[in-house]
Amino acid sequence: MNLEQQVKHLDKHYRDGNALLSDKQFDKLEKQLLAINSDSDYFTNRDALPLPSLEKDTIEDFIEGLDKDDKIVLEAKIDGCAVAIEYRDGKIHKAITRKGKDIKDKMIRIRTVPLSIPTKETVQVRGELYTKDVAGNVSQRIAAGYLRSKSFDPNPNLSFAAFQIINNPNLDQEEVILYLKDIGFQTTFYINVKSRLVKPYAKMCKTGQIPIQKWYPIDGIVVKINDYKLQQTRPDYWQMAIKN
Repeated sequence: MNLEQQVKHLDKHYRDGNALLSDKQFDKLEKQLLAINSDSDYFTNRDALPLPSLEKDTIEDFIEGLDKDDKIVLEAKIDGCAVAIEYRDGKIHKAITRKGKDIKDKMIRIRTVPLSIPTKETVQVRGELYTKDVAGNVSQRIAAGYLRSKSFDPNPNLSFAAFQIINNPNLDQEEVILYLKDIGFQTTFYINVKSRLVKPYAKMCKTGQIPIQKWYPIDGIVVKINDYKLQQTRPDYWQMAIKN
């Protein structure tokens, strides 16, 4: 099994809720593959979907070049399965996994997924399907198990939290979360802080001083530039994940 085959094999096991390596070990293999074969269909297929993996970096590298008073949003990194849902003319049109599979018939059975929203505009929402009141790895396993099964009877603890509008109509990140709430979505926990305060607040989230794990099964936090215009100056690096 060559490196590309190995990465695809490990990725499939992870998406099926049966991770064979830690995230850190897998990320290392993924970066090795990118270095030797950036044209691999593993990357090109993923890049064609609306659910790319987040960058993983240090806080110092992420905030480098930002003004100390630029606003940063810290969000819970919920451990589950990434899902993108598209609404057209106010009704749910499709729901897509990271691999591009349409799971609309599964997602409409999740109680926290609105079947309709109060706008006729096309809205593409990114979020996480997760399991309440369990540890992160269990949450991901239950969510992935439901999505790959033939059953249309979800675990009653499965829930969907929205945190991004993929076709963002020029809204700051905090405005995105508030808008998602207004149109009927459950959203993720977040804190809005200045750039110079990101590091201590991120540490408090990770150590439990800010107890985000009480509300969600998490495996870290996500750091996002709040200002939409500033995001556009770093389109591939306006958000990143910090793993536990």
